[in-house]
Amino acid sequence: MNPFIKVKGLTYCYDDNDNGKGCTQPTLKNLDLEINEGEFVAVLGHNGSGKSTFAKLLNMILVPTSGEIYVDGKNVSDPNMTDDEVLALRKNVGMVFQNPDNQLVATIVEDDVAFGPENLGISSQEIRQRVDNALKDVGMLEYSQHEPHRLSGGQKQRVAIAGVIAMMPRCIIFDESTAMLDPMGRKEVMNTIIRLNKEKKITVIMITHYMEEAAMADRIVVINDGNLVIDGTPNQIFERYDVLKSCGLNVPQCTELVHRLRSEGFTIEGDCVTVEQCADTLVAFLTKEERNV
Repeated sequence: MNPFIKVKGLTYCYDDNDNGKGCTQPTLKNLDLEINEGEFVAVLGHNGSGKSTFAKLLNMILVPTSGEIYVDGKNVSDPNMTDDEVLALRKNVGMVFQNPDNQLVATIVEDDVAFGPENLGISSQEIRQRVDNALKDVGMLEYSQHEPHRLSGGQKQRVAIAGVIAMMPRCIIFDESTAMLDPMGRKEVMNTIIRLNKEKKITVIMITHYMEEAAMADRIVVINDGNLVIDGTPNQIFERYDVLKSCGLNVPQCTELVHRLRSEGFTIEGDCVTVEQCADTLVAFLTKEERNV
C-alpha cells in the first residue's frame, strides 16, 4: 500500500535576518517519514524541536528549503504546481491550530463552519448538508445558532474542527490543539479526534506535548532538534524511557510509576501506557505476589 503522506529528505530553515547571514541552523534536517491513510500519528518533541514546522509544511503553509513532500502520491513541494493543483491538494489536508479564538471568523456557529466550504465554491444546498453533518460529528449540532464567543474553550475548538471537517479533508493535522484548554476541554477534543479517526477513517496527525494524549495514538513519532529520533507504537516508544528523557520529554505518569517500580527490582510484566493498562498490570502483579506469599 502506498503511503498517503510521504516526506523524503525534508529540510526547513528559517532565515535569520538579524545577523544578515541567512539561515544558519535548520529547524528540520533531512526528515524521512511515511504515514498511511487512516492512521492516527502523534508527533512529540520539546519546544523548538521542529514539530510545528513539520505540520505547517504538510499543510503547505511553509515551503521546504529542500526535500520532497508527497500527498496521495503527488509531489506537493514541486515549484511548478499550478494554483489549482495546490488548492486541490490542500483540500486533502486540513489543519486545526492551538488557539480556537484565532480560527473562528463568524458571529454564529453554523456560519463559521460554512466559511471554508463557501470559499471552495460549493453549492448552498451541499454546504447546508456539510455544516449539519460536521456539527453532528463533533457533537455541536444543538449549538448551531449560538455565538462562538459564548462557548467554552473545548466547544470553540470543536467548532473549529467542524469547520475543517466541512471541507471534507482526508487528513487533519492538530497542531497543539488542546494546549490552551482546561482538562475537560482537552477531553472533549480528544474524544472528537478519536471518533473522527476510528469512525470516519480520517487520517490524524496530532502535534502535542501531552504524553497521555500521545498514548491514544496508533503510532508516535519523536522529533528532537529537527531530527526524527524514534518512531513506533506507544508501547514501543514509552519503553524507550532514557531516549525520551534525553529529548526533554516525559512519559505518562502511570508509565513513570511502573518504570520506577521496575528499577527498584519489582518484576512487573505487561504494557503500561494508558491508565487502564497500568491498573490492570499492577493488579496482576499484586495478585501474583499474594499467591506467592
